[in-house]
Amino acid sequence: MFQNFDDRSQTAAGAARLAKLRATLADAGLTGFIVPHSDEHQSEYLPASAMRLAWLTGFTGSAGTAIVLRDEAAIFVDGRYTLQAASEVDTAAFAIAHLIETPPSKWLAARIKSGDRIGFDPWLLTVADARRYRDACISAGAELIALPENPIDAIWADRPAPPLGTVREQPEKYAGESAASKIERLRPILSEKKVDAAVLTLADSIAWAFNIRGADVPHNPIVLADALMRRDGRPALFVDSRKLTNAVRASLDAVADIGEPSLFAPSLASLSGQRVLLDPNTASAAIHAILQDAGAIIVEGTDPVIAPKARKNHVELEGARRAHIRDGAAMVRFLCWLDREAPSGKVDEIGAAEALERFRTETAARDGTPLEDISFDTISGAGPNGAIVHYRVTHATNRRLESGTLYLVDSGGQYRDGTTDITRTVAIGEPTAEMRERFTRVLKGHIAVATARFPQGTTGTHLDAFARRPLWDTGLDFDHGTGHGVGSFLSVHEGPTRISRTGHTVLEPGVILSNEPGYYKTGAYGIRIENLVVVKEPEPAPGGERPMLGFETLTLVPIDRRLVERSMLSAEESAWLNAFHARIAPAVSHLLDDAERRWLAEATRPL
Repeated sequence: MFQNFDDRSQTAAGAARLAKLRATLADAGLTGFIVPHSDEHQSEYLPASAMRLAWLTGFTGSAGTAIVLRDEAAIFVDGRYTLQAASEVDTAAFAIAHLIETPPSKWLAARIKSGDRIGFDPWLLTVADARRYRDACISAGAELIALPENPIDAIWADRPAPPLGTVREQPEKYAGESAASKIERLRPILSEKKVDAAVLTLADSIAWAFNIRGADVPHNPIVLADALMRRDGRPALFVDSRKLTNAVRASLDAVADIGEPSLFAPSLASLSGQRVLLDPNTASAAIHAILQDAGAIIVEGTDPVIAPKARKNHVELEGARRAHIRDGAAMVRFLCWLDREAPSGKVDEIGAAEALERFRTETAARDGTPLEDISFDTISGAGPNGAIVHYRVTHATNRRLESGTLYLVDSGGQYRDGTTDITRTVAIGEPTAEMRERFTRVLKGHIAVATARFPQGTTGTHLDAFARRPLWDTGLDFDHGTGHGVGSFLSVHEGPTRISRTGHTVLEPGVILSNEPGYYKTGAYGIRIENLVVVKEPEPAPGGERPMLGFETLTLVPIDRRLVERSMLSAEESAWLNAFHARIAPAVSHLLDDAERRWLAEATRPL
């Protein structure tokens, strides 16, 4: 559950590993190398064998890139990870830059010169990313070199083997649609785009299309595989046969041709003259090169599975509601326990995270649907650690939950019928007036998103400011998106829909998103309030001229009333919070004991 990555001894190793990499690059006649946080499937969460960026730099976040030159090296992270990177990375070896404010390609262009040769692993960079780096090199008279082997692999002596997680079916009673039906539903998309085939590389797209789930990546029930979806004829799935049981193989054989991963590249090379759909933002540069060399006609466009996967069907939505009932009960039991135990001063971040997983496991067993896994490493941040947006507790950083501080816990569960993700900020002892004021501003932004009504065609970009306005009013903000998509017993971060400054995908009914504004005071505390919501079907607006969409809140966990400054809430905002709290006890009480029910009654008492 909690990170023990040599308890940051990795930081000390960074300079030595950097020196080895530079020597390897010099031997190959290279002046630089690009190290992204990615695998061949552009996964956000990686198997241990693909954590090259973490091995080299010590940075363990889920997004970042390093560039190594002869005399300079830098790691680029977004606003979620600036504090984390500073604590994990040897800053004498790597400068830390903001991924958005200083794009890696622009940083590179400003430092290279004519004749430089910059290497990259073409399986780890997307087509779009490789183009940006190539343009940067061309502008300086340098060359971007696709390498046949990754040089880090040559010096990573104890690199783990690639994963072989067992594949299992996601039954139709949870998926709501058979794999055969999904495959047939994708064919018109290919016809519309006038292509003969589409290349699928995203692990969650493949898991959804073929109704399979895996265990190749911690907490994400995905299968690392590739696929070719054809407009006519059977699709092809390329997956290590050692992952397949006889029953799963038989099920897959009914809808697809199954091949080993080694056959993927030759299959791409056989598409000469065919029109092939390739997503430049998710497919690797290596795939593009194979198709191009083979004489295929590459048609660039979005992965055809992404949008259908995001729009949950009736069965998936009912499963999500059930999952949130048991997960809500587990969180209520945990928060009741926390209120009882934290005043003793003996509860620390690791102990709290372990207790929460125990409550999830026990509560799921009571409900009869086992907890398959947590949906990501629990963020358990006390006091100043809560200000690190994606903090991961280690033995070295573990803090006690002390009176007068805030505790931020961001966690989730993986159940066969749904994936959950929830953040609560809890007052330990008496909060300060500033804590209450800033918590209430975050709450006002959360309510603004939860209650938003919007016309068809609205994107997440349009709604992002709703969450920020109460903070902007006093010169505050948060440096992450307001919401991300969530899968159905799949990845807890699912594209393409999100609520953020860059959330340009249209919000459609059935899409599940997080609603999680926050505020973070470096060195002091962090605040985040996160519920999951689903976009509802459009409804007529009284007196209006067009139907409006809105959100249904799925999460069923109290928001800490002790942190609410009631005078700052409007009557409508107070009514929302009271109505939200009133829904919880009827839904989850059957999974609680008497003491927990009494705690919940007090925690959800009307303002």
